[in-house]
Amino acid sequence: MKLSIAAKFNLVFVSIFAVGFLAAGVVADRLLKESAREETLQNARLLLEAAKSVRGYTASQIQPLLKNQMKFEFHPQSVPSYSAVENLNVILKSYPDFSYKEATLNPTNPRDKASDWEVDVVQTLRNKPDMKEFVGERDTATGRSLYIARPLQIKDPVCLGCHTTAADAPKTMVDIYGPNNGFGWKLNEVVGAQVISVPMAVPLARADSIFKTFMASLFGVFVAVFIALNVMVHLFVTRRIKRLATVADDVSMGKFEADEFDVKGNDEISGLGRSFNRMRTSLNSALKMLEE
Repeated sequence: MKLSIAAKFNLVFVSIFAVGFLAAGVVADRLLKESAREETLQNARLLLEAAKSVRGYTASQIQPLLKNQMKFEFHPQSVPSYSAVENLNVILKSYPDFSYKEATLNPTNPRDKASDWEVDVVQTLRNKPDMKEFVGERDTATGRSLYIARPLQIKDPVCLGCHTTAADAPKTMVDIYGPNNGFGWKLNEVVGAQVISVPMAVPLARADSIFKTFMASLFGVFVAVFIALNVMVHLFVTRRIKRLATVADDVSMGKFEADEFDVKGNDEISGLGRSFNRMRTSLNSALKMLEE
């Protein structure tokens, strides 16, 4: 099959673009998904830091204020974990896809009871005391979910006043939650985990949207470059070569009166045109001498 220079050029250009387009798509997709995942983790870490701050504020400023009242009435607002969960729940109203829980193996408040998969996370943190953060993914009813967990470790002996035995705990607390939950804790023991989870569909949907925009933009750039290059090839190469071929055909048939090839410019085709014009002049002169 006979192909023109423009067709060969376009074939090579399209082939190179197809390979580059595919490679760029694979790399961009991987990087965007990794970036979206890392961004989600950073947001989760920020929320965990907020929860940590609330816990510290409650322990240092709220508990002392309610210490005397706790003898007559138990106030859960004085418990750091309760305050952290309540505060984060308010914040997460603006982020309904996120969830926060202080998953505990043996909690005082039943709402903090660790579920099956959370138990595995807590056990992992208990078995690895040096692990400060655990990141993982799991399948849920709504799809893949990303979570980040940090250990809840008893570092303050004051906390054991409510969690060693029911007999030593405040009676007002035992009256509310009973004598069977949240006791037997030990100093430096990991009793649970702060867990922030978010569906993977959220960051992946954002990454997919950016990916489609990027690929569409890349394709648009290709089309623009393809058109521009074809116009340039036509103006500076194929049109001039066709003109040179036409003049050469005329000369080959003895039509020396045909217009000379336009040699404006200093590129290779202009140089070829000048050489052809000289050859044409020399050939015409040689033919005239033979006729004489």
